[in-house]
Parts: sequence; structure tokens; C-alpha cells
Amino acid sequence: MEKIREHSFRLSDKEFKFICQFVYETAGIVLNDSKREMVYRRLTRIIRERSLSSFHAYYQLLKLNPEQEKNYFINAITTNLTSFFREEHHFDFLLKTELPYLIKKNKNDKRIRIWSSASSTGEEPYSIAITLCEGLKNYLSSWDIKVLATDIDSDVLSKGKAGIYDKRRIEEIPERYKKIYFSKGTGLNESKVKVLSNLQKLLTFKQLNLLHEWPMKGPFDIIFCRNVIIYFDKKTQQELFERYYEILAPGGLLILGHSENLGSYQKYFENVGRTVFRKPILSAAMR
Repeated sequence: MEKIREHSFRLSDKEFKFICQFVYETAGIVLNDSKREMVYRRLTRIIRERSLSSFHAYYQLLKLNPEQEKNYFINAITTNLTSFFREEHHFDFLLKTELPYLIKKNKNDKRIRIWSSASSTGEEPYSIAITLCEGLKNYLSSWDIKVLATDIDSDVLSKGKAGIYDKRRIEEIPERYKKIYFSKGTGLNESKVKVLSNLQKLLTFKQLNLLHEWPMKGPFDIIFCRNVIIYFDKKTQQELFERYYEILAPGGLLILGHSENLGSYQKYFENVGRTVFRKPILSAAMR
């Protein structure tokens, strides 16, 4: 196996540098030497799927047909680690603190908008939808409540929209949630579960590159941007924080991943929980 890696699957420094630059220019994601093994594994899968003989052959393909190849390539190279109720404290905050706050704050227009901006295969937005169903049982039929789920990867979005998962994916969630919000597969699909329509109707899945134009105008009451900011450089992070800030409603929340922070943009937000940040109500006067 090592001989194959050294010969057919050798990744040169030049090719690795090109890959890193291509990913940065296309998706804004920063790859460095610490990600070289991850890049190697994913490129190996790509060249096998493409029936190519080497990394160099794919390197040439990317150089010759960047526009034609970029969606497939970014889908294959980006990280899609996720799970239901990942970083559970965020959903506890949403249920116990934020939803009661929004019921009072938005009582006049009866409207709530939430954006899952790196939704991957859908576990995060469906976890948000479950939390909404639990916390807003008496409001769902009379209020206008929607969750937008976006990702750069069209393949994972398709999986999220379908709402079909291996039943092992929901092993850790409360038993009551399994019964209320999922249906079990039968026959050939007995190892699968499907999200029920009462959750799916709350969600809209759309492909979106965070670095490109955002077609939605907001305002959003809550934006989840968890475990994606770490892949951008500092300049891009600050630009994204500014854009999130502008599209958030006054008093709205920006929720980051456990290892992420706002950096110098912290001064425009109030820290109200573990990586939970609120845009002040009087934000326009404060800036």
C-alpha cells in the first residue's frame, strides 16, 4: 500500500499548494500543512471516482476546467462533521432562554426567522426545528416560523432535504424525540429513519457560498454559524461577522462553535452564553 502511495498517489508540494489556493479562492477555506493528510485521503477518493491514475492527473483537470470541476471538488474536499444536538448547550439556551424571549419580543409581527448557515447533512437545522416544536407548541400554527438551512455542498444539502438517516445517528437523542419526530424504516430500509413532515415543513434548504452574495435579506432572529469560521483566515472571519451583524435583527443571536470566537468584532456583541452572542437592541447607536 505504501508503494502505491509513493508512486501512483504521490501528492507533490506544488500540487498541494495549488489545491490549497484553489479551495481558498473558491470557498474561502484555509488549508495548511496540518490538513495535508485529510486532503490526501479526499483526493484519493476523487481520483478513484474519476478513474484517474494520479493526483497529478486531477491537478491538470482542475487547471484546465476549474469552473466545470469546482462544485464536485469543493463537495468532496469540505468537512461535513455533524450530529443531532451537537453542542447541546446551544439548544438548551434556545429552548429555555431565547424562545421565551422571542415570544415577547416578536409578539406583534408573530414572525421568527433562524438561519443554519453551515447546515451540512441537516442534523443541525432539524435539531433547531425539534427545539422550536418543543418550545413553541402553542404558536406553530399561528406564527410565521421558518428555518433556512444553507451549505456550500450540494450533495449534503440533498441528504438534508431528504431527511433520511441511519438509525444510529439518532441513538443519543431522547427517546421521546425519536418517537415524535422520526419514523422507522421497514423491510430493506429497517436500518433507516426519516424525519417527519412536521419538521421538514419548517425548513428550506438552499445552496450558498458564504463568501458570495446572500440573496436573503433577513432580518434573522438567530444565526447558527458553528464550526465553520475556523476554516477561514482572520480577514475573512471579520468580513463574515460584519455581514452576519448587518442581517441580524436588533437583539438577535449569533451562535458559534465551541472553539470559535468573534475576535475584534466582539465589541459589537454581548456575550450571553457559551459562544452565544447577542446583537444589542440599540446596535445602530452603538456602532
